[in-house]
Amino acid sequence: MIRVYIEGVGLYGPGLDGWVESVPVLLGRREYVATPVRLQPAPLLPANERRRAVETVRLALAVGADAFAASGRDPAATATVFASSGGDGETIHHILSVLASSNRELSPTRFHNSVHNAPAGYWGIATGSRAASSSLCCHDDSFAAGLLEAAVQASSGWQPVLLIAYDVQYPAPLSQVRPIGASFAVGLLLVPEPSGAAFVRLDLDLLPGSQASDFDLPGLEDLRRNTPAARSLPLLVALAKNEAASFSLNYLDDIVLKLSTIPVPNGAPATAGAFGSKAS
Repeated sequence: MIRVYIEGVGLYGPGLDGWVESVPVLLGRREYVATPVRLQPAPLLPANERRRAVETVRLALAVGADAFAASGRDPAATATVFASSGGDGETIHHILSVLASSNRELSPTRFHNSVHNAPAGYWGIATGSRAASSSLCCHDDSFAAGLLEAAVQASSGWQPVLLIAYDVQYPAPLSQVRPIGASFAVGLLLVPEPSGAAFVRLDLDLLPGSQASDFDLPGLEDLRRNTPAARSLPLLVALAKNEAASFSLNYLDDIVLKLSTIPVPNGAPATAGAFGSKAS
């Protein structure tokens, strides 16, 4: 079993405009309306990089800033793990379209945005971070894989680790073979021991099996089922409720990732702070 603590949460998706704004929706106190994701150009980036930033980058920076909002930690000194089931679908579509045309002159900006660790690079530029960073992919189980990797790094390295998991849609015709429901991103700031900002303990365990827990999230179930990064929603609901919960997520064909949340005494769910903003 792996044990970590959560200090901060970031969330952006359709109708989910930041963690604090999304909590009433996750608690069922406000009706969920799947309005388009609202992201502004990231002010943390220099002007040149801001103009080049694609949706995956803006999503990653938004949830990263959101997760740091209440912790008081320095993002420049925090290791990161980025997880995505497919990276930047729009850029991949554009590159393939150019390569299939008679004029195969490919934009260098498009090319560097196509690599899987592009959001990690932009995060390093935005925060001035030289801390370790990993970028991984595990198809529909990418959130579970990223959470496991971040928790292992936090607990074994005795250091804070920020997990950012994100997905965006592919345009047609790629969307016909790889449909992704909506743009969605989540950020979790994990630490190895209780702290003044930690509000929940998270225990993780890998168990044999092929069937994750059944979920029924009113209004959010289609989003959870159709967007890989949104497989995080059961955990986000548990964090919003700030109560003990136990459930499992699919991870590979014959393994499930069991998660257990236990509120930290005197802990309080993350709230907006100086580092983050509603549309960072």
